[in-house]
This record gives sequence, C-alpha cells and structure tokens, in this order.
Amino acid sequence: MPRSLLRTAAACAVLLLALAGCSSGTEEQPAEAGGTPPSGSFPVTLEHAFGSTTIEEQPQRVVTVGFNDADFALAVGVQPVGVRENLGDYDYEQRPWAQEALSRGPAPQLLSGTDIPVEQVAALQPDLILGVYSFMDQATYDALSQIAPTVAQGTVDGTNPATWDEQTRITGQATGRTAEAEQVIADTQARFDEAIQANPEFAGKTLKLGFYIEGTPYDMGTDDLRAQLFQGLGFDVRPDSQTLSLEEQGLLDADVLTVLGRSRAESEADPVLRAVPAVEQGRIVYLGAFDTEFAAALGYSSPLSLPYAIDDVSPKLAEALAGTPAGS
Repeated sequence: MPRSLLRTAAACAVLLLALAGCSSGTEEQPAEAGGTPPSGSFPVTLEHAFGSTTIEEQPQRVVTVGFNDADFALAVGVQPVGVRENLGDYDYEQRPWAQEALSRGPAPQLLSGTDIPVEQVAALQPDLILGVYSFMDQATYDALSQIAPTVAQGTVDGTNPATWDEQTRITGQATGRTAEAEQVIADTQARFDEAIQANPEFAGKTLKLGFYIEGTPYDMGTDDLRAQLFQGLGFDVRPDSQTLSLEEQGLLDADVLTVLGRSRAESEADPVLRAVPAVEQGRIVYLGAFDTEFAAALGYSSPLSLPYAIDDVSPKLAEALAGTPAGS
C-alpha cells in the first residue's frame, strides 16, 4: 500500500477508530513482590525497519508509541506508563475489550500530538519504547533510541504491517513474556477457528472491504491490518490496497461486500454503489462510520479487540452471503 494511503488510513481509520489505546501505568513487579517471573530470556535482539534493537534485561517502564501497541502490551500482561494519544470522536479509553486489562493499575500518561512527542517520551524515563505499528521515520527512531531501546515497524514506509500474531510475538519477546504471548495467540486463534466452524460457508468466498475516507473509496487488501480479520475468517481478500474513483466502485463487487467509513444511508444514496451486483443482490454489510466500537476494534486488530470484532461481524457476514443486507 502506498505510504500516503497508509498514513491517511492511520489518521482517518486508526486514530479515529481509537488506535493506540490507553493502558494503565503500573510497573511490572518482580516475582517476589507478587508478579510473575519473565518467560523470555535476555538479552534479546529484534529486527525492524531501522536495523536491530537489543534489550538487555526485562523492561520495567514501557512506553507505547504505535497506534495499537498499547493493546498488545496489555494482552501479554504489561502495563505501559505512557501511550500515544488518539484523535477522533471515539472514546478509546472506554473501549470494552480492554476494560479488564485497563483496571489493573492507574492510567498512563497520554502522549499528545499528531507526531510522536519525543520530549514527552523522554520525561517518562522508559526502558523500552514499542512502536511496532507507529509509522515512525528514521529521525524519530534515532531520537527515541537515544532514550531507550526502541522497536519500530518492520518496513520503513509501514507497508505490510505485522499481522496480529506477529505483533503479539514481537511484544512478548521485547517484554520478556514469550510464553504469555504464545498463549494469547493460541486463545485468539481459537476464536477465529470457532467462527470458521460455525460459518463454513465463508471458506473461499471473495470479500471486498470498501473503505471510504472523506468520500474517496479504497479497495482494501491484506496489506492493511483491517482486511486481515476477514482473511482470518476464511474469506479470499485481495493482497494489495487500491485507490478507486467513485465511478470505479463496480470493482468492489465480490461474493460479499463490506463498507466501512460511511453510513448505510450514505451508501444507499450512492447510485454507482447501488448498481454493484453484490449490493443489488443484498450481499453487503454496512460496517458504519469510523466512530463505532466495531470500527475501533478493527482498527486495533489486537488480541483484545479481535474476539470482539469477530463476534460482531460474523453473523452479519452470514446474513449477507445469504442475500440479506446487514449493518447500519
């Protein structure tokens, strides 16, 4: 996916969808104080877009600067002391899938601004900075790595981000919680498997994710984490995201079409979209605007939010495949 689209998607569908999250701010406790001993070994070296980072010992003060990294830290039992602030209308601090994890300690400091605020990060005195889904550039990485070991995204331009299981594994390795990460992966995959078993009709069917940012449609592929949910449910989803014109919305035809970023009323008022065969035949799911809980859960695409998203969307997809439009 082009870097410009990735950044726009992050701003309009990740930040607006409450990516990054708000976790609690307690430090990890040593085993003798009632915590759990590390399940990983140190030092550990992780590769990323800007080279490699070695973490010498289990971190005690973690700051997450990625758009969804806080959820992954929470999922493996780590309480960040600082998290990247979200923009948009969704109240990300109230996201339901994270409330249990968020209740484990006091709220972290929010890192404000559209860019990563390096000085605010430094003031928190972290011993690990996680930015696996951050889109940080070289200059920002260089500044952050002077503060603490920093784990950036896998590619310089942020294309083909880590899948949810890859990001979970990276987070577990960086925080010394590899066993916890593997258990989280197994539990989350089990939720996918349950949905697949309950909906065998999903297997091999084509699905398009029509994604609307300020009126411009995109045909989203699995190079964007939001489309990966549908692939995980057994659908055939394109690998690469494409920008469309309004006149090209016919390219969104598939066994089932999902629409995110506009309301059902807006979609039904669009004569070009109405003429798409999938829409004419009722094989469409309206996922709503970017301020909904489902959109936020899809934006995080974390082990905490994915089960929530699976439970929400699976019955709607089944209805659409049967020719009944679903969603609002």
